[in-house]
Amino acid sequence: MTAISYVALIGGTLAFAVPAAAQGPVAVVEEVTGHSAGVGFMDYVDAGKVIRLAPQDSIVLGYMKSCVREKISGGTITVGVDKSDVQSGQVERSTVACDAGKMLLTVQQADQAAGLVLRGRPPIKPAPKPQFTLYGASPIVEMKGGGTLIIERLDAAGDRQVVKIAKKPPATFDFADGGKALVAGGVYRIIVGTHQFVFQVDPGAKAGRTPIVGRMLRLDSLS
Repeated sequence: MTAISYVALIGGTLAFAVPAAAQGPVAVVEEVTGHSAGVGFMDYVDAGKVIRLAPQDSIVLGYMKSCVREKISGGTITVGVDKSDVQSGQVERSTVACDAGKMLLTVQQADQAAGLVLRGRPPIKPAPKPQFTLYGASPIVEMKGGGTLIIERLDAAGDRQVVKIAKKPPATFDFADGGKALVAGGVYRIIVGTHQFVFQVDPGAKAGRTPIVGRMLRLDSLS
C-alpha cells in the first residue's frame, strides 16, 4: 500500500464531536517526546481523549481501524475514531498498510485456528488460510501478563522462534529491537499454551521499525 502524506497547520476553534457509541481504544502511541502528553510508548487511547502538547513536544499516534498514522507537534489533540482533531499544532498524517481492527487476538480466534491447522511438524501443505496479515516483517507482540510463545512458519520448514515476554507493562517483545524479522510472504502460526493463531506476512513487508499498526500483534487473555 502506498502511503499518502500531507502536512497541515491547524488553528481555529472548530468544535470536534466524538460519537457517543465509540468505546475502547482506537489508537496506540507509537512514539512520544517530552513529558507534556501524559501518555507513553504503546499506551492505548480512547476516542474523546484530550492530549495537550507543549510546543517543543511531539507524539505519533497509529489508528487501529483506519490505519491512519499521525505525527503531531504541539497543540491540543482530541482523539477521534479514525483520526485526531488538532488545534494550534502541526500534524503530518499518512495512511499506512494495516489489517484494520484485527490486531487483537482472542480465544475465539484461537478456536477457529485450531480447526484450520493440522498437528505435526511444518511444512503443512497446503498452508491454512491466514486469519490476518502483518505488513511489517518485524512484529511487535504484546501479551497481557507476559509469558512464552512460539512463532513458527507453516508453509516452509526451519523458521521457528521462541519469544519470552516480560510480565511488567507494556509486556511487549519487539523483533526490531534485536534486528530480527520473519520472512515476507510466509504463513506463520503463534502458539501460546494450547492456543494458536494463523497469520501471513505480506509479500512486500520490510524488516525493522515500520509503523507499529502494521506489525502489531495483541494477545488478549488466553486463560
